Amino acid sequence: MRPTLLRQALAAPSRRTFTSATSTLPAFRSQLQRHSVQRLQRAAFQTTAQRAILPPLPQRIEGSVNDPVKVHEPEPAHGSYHWSAERALSAALIPLTIAPFAAGSLNPLMDGLLIGAILIHSHMGFQSVIVDYLPKQRVTKTRKLFDYGSVLAIFVVGWGWYEFETNDVGLTEGIKRIWTAKPKSLV
Repeated sequence: MRPTLLRQALAAPSRRTFTSATSTLPAFRSQLQRHSVQRLQRAAFQTTAQRAILPPLPQRIEGSVNDPVKVHEPEPAHGSYHWSAERALSAALIPLTIAPFAAGSLNPLMDGLLIGAILIHSHMGFQSVIVDYLPKQRVTKTRKLFDYGSVLAIFVVGWGWYEFETNDVGLTEGIKRIWTAKPKSLV
């Protein structure tokens, strides 16, 4: 039922007449209406289109209505080639993830390929989110901050993987140890 119809129904006087004389009926009716009005106010807040939760991003109009739309030079890296590369990398991650465990061999080269593919896949994914949700024209400083933050995060994670691979057991051996670990008794 629409909130306005519900409000009108509650505001309309009751047409019922009660023959028994009870003094609690009007008190009950006012309490019921008070709770209904509170519920309606909550519902009205949740369904209204007039209350913006977050304000819109800064708006800037460049040119006039009669100016033609600016068409950027096409770049293959930003179009279908980029999309195809993302999908090929995602598909390549499947055998790269299964191969070390299926073959049973621990090879640092295979670990390096898997780590590199995970890093590139993560970077492409985060970059897609940044490009989609932070347009350059509207939030230039925030976009630049997130771009640099993404590169820094990939560098730090890559350095961490390198340290784990060279100074510890490596990625696949670490996963094997975690997978086959026996729970310690709590004695």
